[in-house]
Amino acid sequence: MNVDILGFPIRIPKSAFRNGMNRRAMLKVGALGLGGLTLPGLLAARAKAGQSSLSNKKSVILIWQAGGPSHIDMYDLKPNAPAEIRGEFKPINTNVNGIQIGELLPQQAKIFDKLSVVRSAFHTNAGHGMGSQWMQTGYHATIEVNDNIYPSTGSVVANLKGANDPGLPAYVNLPRKVPFGNAAYLGASFNPFTPDADPNQPGFQVRNLKMPGRVSAERLENRKKLVADIDTLRRDVDAKGDISGLDTFYRDAMEMVTNTKAQQAFDVNKEAVKLRDRYGRNDLGQSCLLARRLVEAGVTFVSIQAGGGWDTHSNNFTELKKKLLPQFDTCVSALVQDLCDRGLQDDVLVMAMGEFGRTPKINKDAGRDHWPGAMSVLYAGGGLKMGQAIGTTDSSASYPTSKPYTPGCVLSTMYHVLGVDHKHVFYDDGKRPMPVLAEGEPIRELVG
Repeated sequence: MNVDILGFPIRIPKSAFRNGMNRRAMLKVGALGLGGLTLPGLLAARAKAGQSSLSNKKSVILIWQAGGPSHIDMYDLKPNAPAEIRGEFKPINTNVNGIQIGELLPQQAKIFDKLSVVRSAFHTNAGHGMGSQWMQTGYHATIEVNDNIYPSTGSVVANLKGANDPGLPAYVNLPRKVPFGNAAYLGASFNPFTPDADPNQPGFQVRNLKMPGRVSAERLENRKKLVADIDTLRRDVDAKGDISGLDTFYRDAMEMVTNTKAQQAFDVNKEAVKLRDRYGRNDLGQSCLLARRLVEAGVTFVSIQAGGGWDTHSNNFTELKKKLLPQFDTCVSALVQDLCDRGLQDDVLVMAMGEFGRTPKINKDAGRDHWPGAMSVLYAGGGLKMGQAIGTTDSSASYPTSKPYTPGCVLSTMYHVLGVDHKHVFYDDGKRPMPVLAEGEPIRELVG
């Protein structure tokens, strides 16, 4: 039979009612799409609201530079290296005495007192999937896979902290789902909410975030009753928790559909034209502006993957010069300054990083290849100590020569800002104890 919930047709097999509601049937019931997601988990809402630390309103915006940004052309230039290593770009002074960064980041250079860069981050895996998993979870995957083996940072935060405002999801991806941003064994309820649309496009809106026009208040109440009736049917809870807490997810979905808080938070069109221009009229710039709106409204963790193309195996310098670095420089400087102007610099941590850096030696295609031996990680705000360039690398930016920091150090710094215990222990599907991070402590130059 077909059931219409909130204006969306859901097919439930008749056998489900003859034999009791089994797992597969409940998954079909849970296939109601809001914001481009299915409700059994893709609304990263407050499944453990009782554990949320709402007294700590801090939040994180992670700009994920998928593909691996070229650290040697951005924050760790080597002007005295041979031409085949140093490349085309020159260093420029920042507004912090003694610190230089790449010439294609002039806006960040002007506000570097509000930024800190760790030049000595590293790991040992040059695969996109394995490197991404390591940098986004703190765990080293030994096989190349297409989804999370370990929970992403955003999912951990959604589980342990929840949303800063109960009317909003805890964890959001912009503009679409970020690869390796899922919850793994924490369960689908802690996967990200995503609009699955480009906020730079005219008429941008989050799909199905409001009731279809044909749905009256009376029909909505009838559908709520139907959900309650379905709730009385037997559910088989699978190991990943896809069905667990389905009532909570439906309640959260109803709340998001029937109140205006989430709708307003996602409405980037409410921002002034000049401010939108300042961020950059592209998917990365507008995603950063939308992220600021979301954390200001009460979302705790936002991951952004936009303005892609960081995997510069060929034409590295052309790609960086034409698009990647101008867009990145513009949006980061605008976001950081905007947060400061709003007095949010201590409450919101901005991070920018990818899965690894790029090879010091330029290849035959004028590109740089994968290089996990050294990379740069950018931090701004969050109450951390700004105006620093932390750590050093050797003469070719190949390996750290001081203050080497692992993915666990990079991520535990973020958890420190949020007040999340990075030693908290979860249990995976095999009931094995799994700490939030396998190793690492917060970077002392930032938190000490």
